[in-house]
Amino acid sequence: MTDVLRRGRASLAFGFGVQGVAFALLVTRIPAVQDRYGVSDALLPAFLAAVPILAGVGSVSTERLVKRVPPSRLLRWSQPVVLLALLGVGAGGRMVELGVALAAFGLAVGVLDASMNMLGVSLQRAYGRSIMLSFHATYSLGGIVGASLAWAGAHWDLALWMSYLPVVLVLLPAVLVGSRWYVDDRGAAAGAEEKAGEQGGEGQVVVFKWLLPLCLVMTFAYIGDSTVSNWSAKYLQDVLGSSEQLATVPYNVYMVTTLLGRAIGDLGVRRFGAVAVVRGGALVSAAGFAVVAGAPGAWVGMLGFTLLGLGLCVLVPQTFAAAGRLFPGASDAAVARLNVFNYVGFLIGSPLVGALGDLWSYRGAMLVPMVLVLVTLVYARSFAAQPDRYGGGHERSRTADVGRGSDGL
Repeated sequence: MTDVLRRGRASLAFGFGVQGVAFALLVTRIPAVQDRYGVSDALLPAFLAAVPILAGVGSVSTERLVKRVPPSRLLRWSQPVVLLALLGVGAGGRMVELGVALAAFGLAVGVLDASMNMLGVSLQRAYGRSIMLSFHATYSLGGIVGASLAWAGAHWDLALWMSYLPVVLVLLPAVLVGSRWYVDDRGAAAGAEEKAGEQGGEGQVVVFKWLLPLCLVMTFAYIGDSTVSNWSAKYLQDVLGSSEQLATVPYNVYMVTTLLGRAIGDLGVRRFGAVAVVRGGALVSAAGFAVVAGAPGAWVGMLGFTLLGLGLCVLVPQTFAAAGRLFPGASDAAVARLNVFNYVGFLIGSPLVGALGDLWSYRGAMLVPMVLVLVTLVYARSFAAQPDRYGGGHERSRTADVGRGSDGL
């Protein structure tokens, strides 16, 4: 493995971590943002929905931009915009300033998420073994750091801009320096495209009906994730009768178990294959939702959210990796389109659970993401090392995988 690839992997992992910090700092301080700008409860959902919608626009735009601009360059300049937009959210004073800052944040996040995962897929291809989960593990670590910084800012009653400014001052020059070592594996991508062309040119065009199973898995995974992030505290306090302090714990536990699962997940993919890991993740996630729905008390509910972290954590990284395998000659376009369903799941998840909780019960509402994540089992063969675009896929023999010392990439 060349030093270029090692530096590229380290710098990209740092970029994932920075994004985790920035996103956590925004979402965990929403009440403070609402108070600063006087955003009403009725208007707040519109502001919150605008971010993932604009992020979807940014992701779609990235698909077109990468035809002319390398993903590394898009990531190099979108990440500073995200950090500056975060600072803008904290420093503004009028509603229009909040709208502009959130719009910039959303568009830049869409470009950043897409380009970041494009580079991850291409680096995994260059490495010849599963490394995608390690990038998302650093994102989870960044999320924990960001949430901790947000807690400190709230604890010390700091103004938003005072909470955000030191973080931006440290991370902005760091990402600009680190971006010097991003690696666009254009040579490998060109070779994959040439090989796909020899097989009839199918790999050069992203056919949506072949990508659709992965889009559905991505959506279901983010419905589950947004359920935990938006409803775990309320569920533990209102349904399971915990204290307000204890109700803050499940999301932290979820983030820690997500980090642990992703830290060791690549080893699981190399040992057992992506299909087995995805199936296992779906089953553990479903078990977590079942435990949460049937929990007699807060501590059992906490166990359910712990299982959710271990199960859901593998689905998103492996979905991006599978898109790269499915369209080796057009992986950038496939990742950009797939990334849109990240935001679709985020938009659907929280309102869906809230509506079902109000109309039915919150225990019953937890069964809906459970069923959706189980649907992943139907599409698990789409994660095979050599997917069959016409019929769900098949995996190579374990002997062949072991012979290459990789997970098939």
